[in-house]
Amino acid sequence: MSRAHRWINRTILGIGLASFFSDLSHETVTSLLPAWLATCGGAAAMLGTVEGVADGFSMLAKLYGGWLADRLQRRKPLCASGYAVMGLSPLIIAAAANPFLILLGRTMAWVSRGLRTPARKALLAAAVEPEFYGRAFGLERALDTTGAILAPLLALVLLSAGFVHRQVILFSIIPGLLAAVCIMVFVSEDQKRVPVQHGLFSSMTSLPRPLYRFLLGVGIFGLGDFADTFYILYAVTKLTPQVGANEAARMSVVLYAIHNVAYALLSYGGGWLSDYVNRRVLLLTGYLCAAAASLAMACQISGIPSLVVLFALGGAAVGIYEAVEDAIVADLVPDSQRGNAYGALAVTTGTGDLLSSVSVGALWASFGAGIAFASAAVVMLTGILLVAFAALRESKTMPIEGS
Repeated sequence: MSRAHRWINRTILGIGLASFFSDLSHETVTSLLPAWLATCGGAAAMLGTVEGVADGFSMLAKLYGGWLADRLQRRKPLCASGYAVMGLSPLIIAAAANPFLILLGRTMAWVSRGLRTPARKALLAAAVEPEFYGRAFGLERALDTTGAILAPLLALVLLSAGFVHRQVILFSIIPGLLAAVCIMVFVSEDQKRVPVQHGLFSSMTSLPRPLYRFLLGVGIFGLGDFADTFYILYAVTKLTPQVGANEAARMSVVLYAIHNVAYALLSYGGGWLSDYVNRRVLLLTGYLCAAAASLAMACQISGIPSLVVLFALGGAAVGIYEAVEDAIVADLVPDSQRGNAYGALAVTTGTGDLLSSVSVGALWASFGAGIAFASAAVVMLTGILLVAFAALRESKTMPIEGS
């Protein structure tokens, strides 16, 4: 096999396919969740509670899952069981007769997702040489996003064919379990890996200092990096006076599809490119794209061509920086500590996502979209500067992979 293709192996393909099937499963449930919750007597506030509680437990699970991934000799069983439990969680959601069972099923899904994520990333990083980290993580992100793009379409096809919501949710179990099968059948790992026997707190404090400097910048950037749903809300707000509420809602769905296609394409494209150029520079490029999109909304752009560019820019930003962040963590941390490192990264980005979305929503409600998105852009630019300074400091002491 040529040098250019050595990174494509059973483990990489297995993890990529697992991400595809898992996202196809849980995003199918997500697309039906508001309507299904309403049939069970839940209002909009309950939807926020379900998603907020599930996300909170998921962040804690990622921290614990990272520690566990380094403590266990074999990471594969942890990863496979996480996919399996998440794949079975729609059973509880479909059987729900009240919102609290839906909350239980969603929380179970997100906790299992949190437990498996650091182990999956550590397995992926161990499966390729450092010069191929970018494209390996990029392929996994691209397949994950492809599953998310296809999931609402799958739900729509099944509903159009006469299936009811409960049946579609139950159908999502099939791709969910296929994800676990992909891990069990295709993924391999080093059977002689020596686990790290440290407590949770001591294992976090022993992570390399360069990682913490990197996470500081990532965390500050994340405090301005709001949820993608704000793009949709912004588009609906700007398009409704032009075309009416119904057409604005339809057009916003099309725009979000453009966002996700750009996300999928740049996940692999950005990861691939990071194996040939300085990864920190590419990461900063992705961050700058996100800040530029926020500034564009602060300037109140409203034309349809401008909105197309806005959504594509936002999708490209996420596609670039998610894959490259994972590759940089693999550069900075040895295999024995990567579970903890990816847990720390997940908690950092998850906390930023939560706080940024709350703050942008509050600022928008109080002072308008211009102030909200301008403030977010300022915070993002602060994080960008911190990441740049950390990169300059590291470049004085060690070469940066992918440069």
